[in-house]
Amino acid sequence: MLQAEVISTGTEILLGYIVNTDAQYLSRELARLGIEVTLHTVVGDDREIMKSALRDALKRVDLVFTTGGLGPTSDDITKEVVAEVLGRPIVLDEESLKAMEAFFAAQGKGLPEAVVRQAYFPAGARVLPNPVGTAPGAIIQVDGKAIVILPGPPRELRAMFTTSVVPYLEALPGRGPVLYVRVYKLTSIPEYAVHDALRDLAATTNPTLGFLARPGEVHVRVTARAGTAEEARKLVDLTGAEIYRRLGEYVFATDDEKIEATVGTLLQKCGLTLSVAESCTAGLLGGRITNVPGSSAYFLGGVIAYSNELKERILGVPRETLDRCGAVSEETAVAMVRGVCALTGADIGLAVTGVAGPGGGTSEKPVGLVYIALAAEQHLDCRRFVLPGHRGAVREGTVNTALNMLKRYLENLSAG
Repeated sequence: MLQAEVISTGTEILLGYIVNTDAQYLSRELARLGIEVTLHTVVGDDREIMKSALRDALKRVDLVFTTGGLGPTSDDITKEVVAEVLGRPIVLDEESLKAMEAFFAAQGKGLPEAVVRQAYFPAGARVLPNPVGTAPGAIIQVDGKAIVILPGPPRELRAMFTTSVVPYLEALPGRGPVLYVRVYKLTSIPEYAVHDALRDLAATTNPTLGFLARPGEVHVRVTARAGTAEEARKLVDLTGAEIYRRLGEYVFATDDEKIEATVGTLLQKCGLTLSVAESCTAGLLGGRITNVPGSSAYFLGGVIAYSNELKERILGVPRETLDRCGAVSEETAVAMVRGVCALTGADIGLAVTGVAGPGGGTSEKPVGLVYIALAAEQHLDCRRFVLPGHRGAVREGTVNTALNMLKRYLENLSAG
């Protein structure tokens, strides 16, 4: 099985100013191609340390991936270091230079002198065009091994990897079993309960299951190995179907899916508008919804009614309800959702109220208690949840759970 290492360059990564998502992405994608990543290394912008890291990696593995250090500034030295380690001169790639000139000409500018250095590569390099930037990458063959030089900005690295590197890697002999990975995201259920429900599935060796708790959600990672991606995907599908059978009511998204985007698509499909009334989330729900470009087509707005006075004055929650039942109650949540629908004229309303903590909880109304109400024409649903975790987790979990309620309502509506 081919093995690889990832050398990420940049003092800013070492200092903690940048999260190294490039290495995470490459590890995931290489595993899907049947290439095992054995080591991640991060080095600063130090020529000698970079040279040492590169020499050591070439002794151990078949493929070395470098990220970063391809820009126009003096600390961008990756290509120079590679050339020195291999004992090759740096030479101008005319095609890259022409592409850079065209890029700046399209903006009505001349090519900056500093950018010209991005068109130089170690002799013998196969230059990789950059679909979304000016810094090309390269693949350099050496003694049956290869160095793959990639830019640091994640958007550029991913575009270059997909368009140029994947076809190169797919043609290499010696790759091992292909990995297929899918992540199921659950909310309003603690990690231990997810594990207990899937204990027998977690004991299998192919696929394997991994669990990760994040604020307001639990991730279940299903990983399968097989000879082809299609075979591996089928194994994941079988396990995924069982996860849905047991815990489907808690699953709100998979992989990189954004539930707020899914909800937005469903709202537009159904031709419906939405408004929200928020207490404990204080704008997080509306913020998630409006993170989606084009959300103005279906989202009318929201009301943050943190105090009882605003719940009464703006949303029309009766004072008698607040005094008798409290702000965190089914009755108040229902009054809030009815109030925001009447106020905005939205087809659908969502309302959330709860005890986010860390203080304010009682034996009857513990920290994590949340009521979420959904109202639409001839439809009213209010549910009680006790969400796990600290204050931030309760608030994020409330948003995920509210959007999941809305998603399921819209799915049923569009299906029926």
